[in-house]
Amino acid sequence: MLSLANKRILLGITGGIAAYKCGELTRLLCKAGSEVRVVMTEAATEFITPLTMQALSGNRVHLDLLDTAAEAAMGHIELARWADLILIAPASADFIARMSHGQANDLLSTLLLAASAPIAIAPAMNQAMWANDGTQNNLQLLRERGIDLWGPDSGEQACGDMGPGRMLEPQALLARCADMFEAGDLAGRKLVITGGPTREALDPVRYLSNHSSGKMAYALATEAVNAGAEVILISGPVDLTTPEAVRRVDVNSALEMHANVVQEVRDADVFIGVAAVADYRPITAANKKIKKHQQSLTIELVKNPDIISEVARMPQRPLVVGFAAETEDLLKNGRHKLESKKLDLLFANHAISTFNSDCIAFTAISRNGEQEFVRGSKQAAARDMLLLVSDALNTFQQDNAA
Repeated sequence: MLSLANKRILLGITGGIAAYKCGELTRLLCKAGSEVRVVMTEAATEFITPLTMQALSGNRVHLDLLDTAAEAAMGHIELARWADLILIAPASADFIARMSHGQANDLLSTLLLAASAPIAIAPAMNQAMWANDGTQNNLQLLRERGIDLWGPDSGEQACGDMGPGRMLEPQALLARCADMFEAGDLAGRKLVITGGPTREALDPVRYLSNHSSGKMAYALATEAVNAGAEVILISGPVDLTTPEAVRRVDVNSALEMHANVVQEVRDADVFIGVAAVADYRPITAANKKIKKHQQSLTIELVKNPDIISEVARMPQRPLVVGFAAETEDLLKNGRHKLESKKLDLLFANHAISTFNSDCIAFTAISRNGEQEFVRGSKQAAARDMLLLVSDALNTFQQDNAA
């Protein structure tokens, strides 16, 4: 389910024999690319162990409302804010009753009152309990509040009865979860993005570098994850927080960035070279701090690898997208870079007004022409850029398949 990539699912498990199915449901959600956190009622722990759910989700299982360690950071509020979707499965008759009347006497019922994410329940109970007027009245209250009701199925029950009340199977619940989200334009794609400056050592305390802040690359990484992509961000030294669900690889020099890019792009769909990679590095770096003994200092430089050109010339290569930060002749220099480096798409911008800024104006350049975008936030620009990347990727793959 590509639309579940990078989604945050809070799974609430209540007391019922169907709780054993939650292990498989969690496995399927994680396999689909979701992060799963589990909250269990006390009764749920009688049917499946917290240790099992922790092993399958890869996250600590939450059990107690009055957990002093968690509540020091307002744990139930943070859990409610964290989720993109809350699924109660199985939802017992008792929990449905408490939920419908707004009770908050355990962790799961409390966080539901603080949640703004969509909530769905997958009922599981005896067919007579399901048919009871009290249960149906409670379900109607939940429907009126916008709670999604998934199931139940009808069939043989653990008690031997036949009828409605079986919890939906894990595959069916997985599909319902996926239906809650629209698959992004880059769902299932792997993107490798470079960002920030590189530092080329002169001696143990000095280096050659540039003014790149990394903000554009980090905005692209954030929006690519939102579009469903798997994102590897190879970052030079910047003071920025790693976007959620992004795998960040920290490097310093151009040679380190080159080595990591070569490794990561082998199975990538898209490579976006945003980093301001130093064109040159000192042939040798002094092993001690250079002292100010002379009036002038000559440092011999050698050219660094041209990372983006190398990726563009790989036999089995991804779509290659470049950036050109220019101080003059924006379109002329941008098109020359696109053609000389054999790129598929390039975003050109004025360097002086962009470095360290939260805003950018840019021109998208491809073999088919140019498209200008007015100055706006880098986050908004990233969304526009990725729409163009998605379109270019579709054309690129069609051409390669022909």
